[in-house]
Amino acid sequence: MDLLCEIRIETGARYVAGASKALNLKPKDWCIIRKDKIFDYGRINSIVENHGAGIAAVSDMPVIERKATVLDQSKANENLMRSKSAMRTAAQYITNLKLNMKLLNCHYSFDMKLVSFQFTAPGRVDFRELVKQLSQSLNTRIDLRQIGVRDETALIGGFGICGLQLCCSRFIRKFDSINVKMAKEQDLSLNPVNISGICGRLKCCLKYEHLGYVELDKGMPRRGAMCDCAQGRGRVVDRNLLTQKVTILLEDTGQRISCPKDDVVVVYPEKFKVGQPSAQAQDDVFAGLSPDEAKMLKEISEEN
Repeated sequence: MDLLCEIRIETGARYVAGASKALNLKPKDWCIIRKDKIFDYGRINSIVENHGAGIAAVSDMPVIERKATVLDQSKANENLMRSKSAMRTAAQYITNLKLNMKLLNCHYSFDMKLVSFQFTAPGRVDFRELVKQLSQSLNTRIDLRQIGVRDETALIGGFGICGLQLCCSRFIRKFDSINVKMAKEQDLSLNPVNISGICGRLKCCLKYEHLGYVELDKGMPRRGAMCDCAQGRGRVVDRNLLTQKVTILLEDTGQRISCPKDDVVVVYPEKFKVGQPSAQAQDDVFAGLSPDEAKMLKEISEEN
């Protein structure tokens, strides 16, 4: 396999398939893919050359058999109509069985040997009876798969508060673990409304900007630290990681001044250690928050 292609099916789901250069494929081409002993129909999103990746490493990948013909597209459209009917059937069974789950989409494989459903649910769902009823009704194999709220948002798409298309829908393919500590290390306000995305979880951008902020944080005085500067001694009351400046409340005059971090020397006289919070309390990301805010932050930081 000379090429690795990202395939997108009509439900919005994506996967990678191998292909030969002889097929002369290009992005936006519709094609027929052999996947797990079935044939699928999808569109090529992007293509990259398989540089040095051994054949063994991609031997289990789906493989693009050929470009789709007009007849293939006609059959795919028929399958799309069948999937909408199957979606209504599944929704009725879910209601009858009183299952706490939200059905997202349905996809017929090109050869109609498999029907795939994706759903979200607040917890684990026993859907064995649902699979049994769907298999009998549709007379084919059923693949019922639960996905997380991040994956659901990536499938549906949308726009973030930045005005751009959602990162999860545009280019993020793997969701890394994200926690509240990342937001605190970036000096962000721990307001759940500000640091959570459309999906209700912590924003993905907290992750891929985190290493940059960790680097900027090196050598920066902490809030509450006593410092000496050209104007005298004071306590750090604010700081800006991007500009590398700190705001100091002078001890003698009560004046607030802004200084570059290189012009500030942190001091720790014994008298300033009295009554200071313990190291464990300083490391607690939820310190200083109300119980309701702490509970909400813990909920949105949990990964599915």
